[in-house]
Amino acid sequence: MLKFAGGALALFMATAFSATAATVDVQMLSHGSHGFSFEPAVVYIHSGDSVHFIPTDKGHNAQSIPGMTPDGAQPINVPFSQEKTIQFTKPGLYGYKCLPHFALGMVGLVVVDNANNEAEARKAPLYGAAKRRFNELFQDVDSKNGK
Repeated sequence: MLKFAGGALALFMATAFSATAATVDVQMLSHGSHGFSFEPAVVYIHSGDSVHFIPTDKGHNAQSIPGMTPDGAQPINVPFSQEKTIQFTKPGLYGYKCLPHFALGMVGLVVVDNANNEAEARKAPLYGAAKRRFNELFQDVDSKNGK
């Protein structure tokens, strides 16, 4: 009886976890609120949640920016003009870009549980519109964290 109860509890916990995991849509746009943009530009999720990247406008991808991914985490890699859902299991801040539109500020952040690697992410080499846009996005993260 005890074995069955333990198994039932494990099944219940697995079902409850999967039922509470969320998926957030991020559109890849050529004519968004900031021109070439990901919308929303900052996504706040919990470990186990997913982000569904949608190429609303074709010709965009999403890929991690070196230095803006938590240690040991899988990088973001969404092929050009393709939909992809990525599950995030490691807490931290993930910075990403659209490769051809990076210099135009097409960047985004995924914050999983907390931004515990924000100081390291802020050291990533950025320039032009991407740097300005990330400064805005980091302000959003800081305001959510009470900084």
